[in-house]
Amino acid sequence: MMHIAGKIILVFLLFLQVPAHVWAEEQKGVEKEITSFLHKLFEERTRLLSQHRPDSIEPFYLPKEKVSRFALQQEQRRAKYLHTWAEKRGVTFTESSGSIRIVRIKPRGDTAQVFLVHTLKLTYRYLGQSQKLHSFGVGTRHSIKLKKVQGTWHVAREWYSDPIEENPHTIPSDSAKQPSKTYSSQSDTQEQTVSARKKRFNREKAVQYANKYAGAAWGAGNNNRYNPKYLDYHYNGGDCTNFASQVIGDPEEGGGLPMRGGWYYRYKQGGSTSWVQTDALKHFLIYSGYGRQVAKGRYADIIKPTASHPQGALSRLQPGDLIGYELDGDIDHFSIVVGRDSNGYVLVNSHTGDRYQVPWDLGWDKYTTFVLIHIND
Repeated sequence: MMHIAGKIILVFLLFLQVPAHVWAEEQKGVEKEITSFLHKLFEERTRLLSQHRPDSIEPFYLPKEKVSRFALQQEQRRAKYLHTWAEKRGVTFTESSGSIRIVRIKPRGDTAQVFLVHTLKLTYRYLGQSQKLHSFGVGTRHSIKLKKVQGTWHVAREWYSDPIEENPHTIPSDSAKQPSKTYSSQSDTQEQTVSARKKRFNREKAVQYANKYAGAAWGAGNNNRYNPKYLDYHYNGGDCTNFASQVIGDPEEGGGLPMRGGWYYRYKQGGSTSWVQTDALKHFLIYSGYGRQVAKGRYADIIKPTASHPQGALSRLQPGDLIGYELDGDIDHFSIVVGRDSNGYVLVNSHTGDRYQVPWDLGWDKYTTFVLIHIND
């Protein structure tokens, strides 16, 4: 035992003799090596989304290790979902690009913990409409554990909240290849013909706010940062409802709906339950008269023509309105309608994960119940 203790003390003393600047240079070298690996990793993963070659990212992982293999399969499944969704919507992805912002690298011998933000841009076109392209953005925050094996870094484990992770086999396909027949600019036309009376809700400013503060998603403003005036609930249940409330209620840059009752935000303190929680916000909007539920149902239910909605309930939504995504009876997420693409397909913004002008159903499946909420002017 004394012999072992002596060795430990000797190693410690030798470590103390290593000049600080030498150790610092070694750390810089490791971080530079890891940074290079991360850029190559995300370049290849981004390319996978438009070129769909699943085996292209395998060298960055450790397939024999269960957790690393799971991370690899998640990326491959993500790409498959995206391509399957595109096929069912009658579009094709023409380009994918992105960038990363490394927040922190913590090397520990042959492992390292990394925290970074990924900004992704995806571009698609409708089949037969080669000149009309639409680009949208997605932003994600990643916690990655790296492991060095045989002199090469690999992804050992990864976690992030992915806006487009879903089972490719559960994508609804009802009327999917004729989106122009299902989605129209009916709501936009109605909006243009409304009288010029002063309104309680400013739709134009709401959309501007949603675009400016869409976070890490490509296309967003404010240097891809959230509005610093508000707390970030990303790691405290998600920030989507907080963002939706900001969009419709911020008095300076947003839609300007007056805070009242149980719906409010106290700066530097945080938001009320109705401000930050999904179901609570829905109930407040409906019962306060600030909003009304246009329709509720699965994908097929809200796009099909009915007596009440000849062009489908979804066509009634205007920029600045909300879509709730319900799973197992509870609203899981909120997004804000910000416009339509060239074929009339509804586009949305949100937080957690960050979305900028993303097709409204991307990342959801046939089991999702969509709650369409119109904000009353």
